[in-house]
This record gives sequence, structure tokens and C-alpha cells, in this order.
Amino acid sequence: MQDEHPPVPAGAALRRRDLLKATIATGSAAATAPLLTAPVPAEAKDAPVSAAPVRVSLRVNGTDHSLTLDPRTTLLDALREHLHLTGSKKGCGLGQCGACTVLMDGKRFKSCLSLAALSEGREITTIEGLANGDKLHPLQAAFIERDAFQCGYCTSGQIMAGVACIAEGHAGSAQEIREWMSGNICRCGAYDHIVAAIQDTARAGGQGG
Repeated sequence: MQDEHPPVPAGAALRRRDLLKATIATGSAAATAPLLTAPVPAEAKDAPVSAAPVRVSLRVNGTDHSLTLDPRTTLLDALREHLHLTGSKKGCGLGQCGACTVLMDGKRFKSCLSLAALSEGREITTIEGLANGDKLHPLQAAFIERDAFQCGYCTSGQIMAGVACIAEGHAGSAQEIREWMSGNICRCGAYDHIVAAIQDTARAGGQGG
């Protein structure tokens, strides 16, 4: 009886074996692809990443505080959530709006951009520490006098940056103030009043509370 399948030439057989190998390899890859690209379960996404807590000493408004924090805690979160100094506001979280501005060693600093653990040994001043008891800092008083705020959300950061602006000698003109205060955004658009308050304080030589 004649064979139903005639013999395959050697070269064709080789090509067939290569094709089978490639098909098997491709099929295996296709079979495993869903495993590699499967979406991460929501529970896994929401699961917190553990980190050993660290002891952090912060000097804020003249008082020393010893805190146990997640090492990823920002200075802003340490101030707000652990020391309950909520005057520094959470805005963009990217250092672009200036709502979280504090003074660090007398210089303006956006507290959302630094880890609390890296702020040890620094003298930190927040809006809560600017006044001298019941006596407002001259710039705080000028903000009230000039009506330099509307919603008030950015006000603490504006005042802290304004204090630094005056101390740095960058309050010589309205244009100079605008340039050096450009890192602080007021969504209400009270810029003219803010500039006027800083000018008034700078002219009066007001620095302390």
C-alpha cells in the first residue's frame, strides 16, 4: 500500500522543525503574557509599604520636639499632623505654590519639599511663632491693614516669604517684591495688596514682633 504521506525532503524537514520550535516558543510567550501583564489587585496597591520609624528632633518656634516618624514624613506633615501647627498649608505638594513656606535658619523654605528627618538641628519658624505673644509681627499687622488676603489659604506662606523677602533686602520696589515673591501664588489675586503690605513693613523697618 502506498504511503499516504510522501517523504519530506531533508531541507524541508529542517525548516519544519525550526517552525515548530518557533511556534512553541511563541505560544509559550503568549501563554505567559497575561501572567506578566495582569493588573495588580487593588488590595496590593493599597497595602502600605512598611518602614522602620525613626526618632527625629525638631526645633520649632523656639521649642524642641522629639518625634517618632516614618522616615518618609515631610517637614510639612510633621508640623501639621504631629505638632498640630496647621498654619502652614498643604497646597500643591510640589514646592510650586508656596502655601507651606516656613523659615529655616531665617531663610524661606518650602516645607513640603524636605523630609522632617533632614531638618534636625535647624531653627524652624512657622506662622504660629512669628508674633510676640499677643503682639503681631509688623507684616502680619500690615496684611490686615492692607486687606492683603481673601480666602486666606495662601496667607501664612505669603507672610513667611514676605518676612524673608524684607530680611534679604529684596523689598526696594514693587517690581522687585513681585519678582522675589513669585514663588508664592495667590489664587484670589490679592497681589497688589500683598506688595503694598510688604512695602509698608520694609519702609518702617519692621522685622521683629
